[in-house]
Amino acid sequence: MPENSLKHIVEYQKAGNPVGIYSACSSNSFVIEAVLEEARDHNEVCLIESTANQVDQNGGYSGMTPADFKAFVLAKAKEIGCDPAKIYLGGDHLGPLTVAHLPEAEAMAYARTLVHDYVKAGFTKIHIDTSMKVADDDPNERLSDETIARRGAELARVCEDAYQELLKEDPNAVRPVYIVGSEVPIPGGATEDNSGMQVTRVEDFKNTVATFEKAFKDQGLEETWKDVIAVVVQPGVEEKDAGCTEYDRAKAAELMASIKEFPNIVFEGHSTDYQTKYKLRELVEDGVGVLKVGPGLTYGAREALFSLAYIEENMFHGREDETSHFIDVLEKAMLETPKNWAKHYHGNENELWFKRKFSFSDRSRYYMPNPEVKAAMDKMFENLRKEGINLAALSQFMPMQYTKVREGVLQNDPAELVKDRVKNTIDEYRFATHQNEL
Repeated sequence: MPENSLKHIVEYQKAGNPVGIYSACSSNSFVIEAVLEEARDHNEVCLIESTANQVDQNGGYSGMTPADFKAFVLAKAKEIGCDPAKIYLGGDHLGPLTVAHLPEAEAMAYARTLVHDYVKAGFTKIHIDTSMKVADDDPNERLSDETIARRGAELARVCEDAYQELLKEDPNAVRPVYIVGSEVPIPGGATEDNSGMQVTRVEDFKNTVATFEKAFKDQGLEETWKDVIAVVVQPGVEEKDAGCTEYDRAKAAELMASIKEFPNIVFEGHSTDYQTKYKLRELVEDGVGVLKVGPGLTYGAREALFSLAYIEENMFHGREDETSHFIDVLEKAMLETPKNWAKHYHGNENELWFKRKFSFSDRSRYYMPNPEVKAAMDKMFENLRKEGINLAALSQFMPMQYTKVREGVLQNDPAELVKDRVKNTIDEYRFATHQNEL
């Protein structure tokens, strides 16, 4: 059976070669297309992940099951001309995350179906996350590592069985690799700035590894343990409203040194959004083989959409009744359904107004599929295509894209401009990971 070449990250890291990969955690079409185009244009691999609340057996908030999400990505790849063999699909925070209000028996039954469907659909990177308490866990006691690992190993057992099912349909199906641990905020972002974030203690990291290894052995999964390539830790980074908590090598030095004791494991770093490309490179050099990024990518797309809205507004001055009013339509959608931002944004009315539009946490990403928002975006694109985007306005609001348009390497088209803004962020991760070597 084919080996999962994501294991090469471990081989490179242990040989002292700082190679990693960035993981695009998004279902946004502009982001997916930008990631695939970058992989095509640079002849590189790419890793695209969906989270347990985004894609699940019932459709998640994206409306897609794991099989749907895979079909969506592969359809985009075919349109773009990206070799599907270069695409890795991952499942992030797979476990009882979205059903933690249920008792263990019911929550774990849901989680078993969830991981089964991801593996059966052909996802080849599985983050098992059972770190959250369920309804019958003691709310006043810390969830023990043993409980977390036991539940995680139960899900790994299901993953292995699902892979055997997949092999009957596709004898060349690649084995999944596994990620364990969860020293990070919940998917979607922290609900408070910084949320008491601290660098993972070395003893906690080592205990996570030891308890998971034992739990896998108890499930008869000694061989599967060899496919665990990374452990999630908190190296001291976090995205938040105002940007991020920047990586500090000195504060994380003891943790990073400890990974050298484990020849088959690297670190996976979550919430790396908005780190500079140099800090991202330091993370990879220090042992973080996988850099997760989500809001940082959709923020780039949102930023470009707002720039286009400002261009439209100025080009259509005096003809406001013809414009899309994209920013206002988005604001209306967010106010009508506040559940996706209300717990994450804090402040007075003026501060909330600002954050709904410009927060680095980018909760607006949840509203882009809204039919009225989508219709406004389509109208804005139609207006700009019909009139032709004025170069002076493009220079004012999207100067980097203006230069590329003038140089003839970028089409002066709204959708292409949005994707190129996303690629600005992707290129910072490519600089950090050296993933062209994978």
